[in-house]
Amino acid sequence: MSERRVLRDRRRMPLGWDQPADLEKDAATVPDPAEVEVPDELRASIQAAMGRYPDPHSATLPALAAAQKVHGWCSPEAISQVAAVMRLTPADLSSVATFYDMLRTEPVGRRYVYVCTSVACHVKDAKSVYDAIAAEALEQDLQDCDVREFECLGACEMAPMASVDGRYVGPLDKSDAGELVSAVKESRQVLPGRGLEDSDYRLPWQDGGSAPDPPEPPSPPDPDAA
Repeated sequence: MSERRVLRDRRRMPLGWDQPADLEKDAATVPDPAEVEVPDELRASIQAAMGRYPDPHSATLPALAAAQKVHGWCSPEAISQVAAVMRLTPADLSSVATFYDMLRTEPVGRRYVYVCTSVACHVKDAKSVYDAIAAEALEQDLQDCDVREFECLGACEMAPMASVDGRYVGPLDKSDAGELVSAVKESRQVLPGRGLEDSDYRLPWQDGGSAPDPPEPPSPPDPDAA
């Protein structure tokens, strides 16, 4: 694994998962809003999210996402700021941040490339797409970016696909890896016209083209290997 932590092992567990609870600690408290400095823009984003729900606590996910956008990750400072605005304990928010994979509890990079390798993308050889992108990230010395495999992103019709800073792009091929990483590194739009939100986006087969050929089936296992 790179010392710059460009790539992250998808099997890593949240920090502290293997530590026993400290029963001697004081009970968790809600931070005093007067003692926590919250950027005006972040405060406005959190309050706007809270206003969209009958129970303001339902805004926990968008509030943490807004804090992550400001700080680059759900740092202790970020969580304290959200807690002060939402009137929750930091422990309440940490339990959510460590559960959802899109929330980062380590400073692994302000930008991200999440390559879906779940079922629909897996059968379209998404693992080879991820491997190609990961190799290009190291080759091009891509920094401050979290590149990793991800479970279902809910865009199966454009498989294999990836989320680049929240922008869905696909279908992807191994040959797209070099340009995708270059665009991220140079802060250019990744694969124009290939993003789900692009006004001119169309799946290849919508214009009479054919769907990508499925990968070759793997060779059957050798029954005598054992």
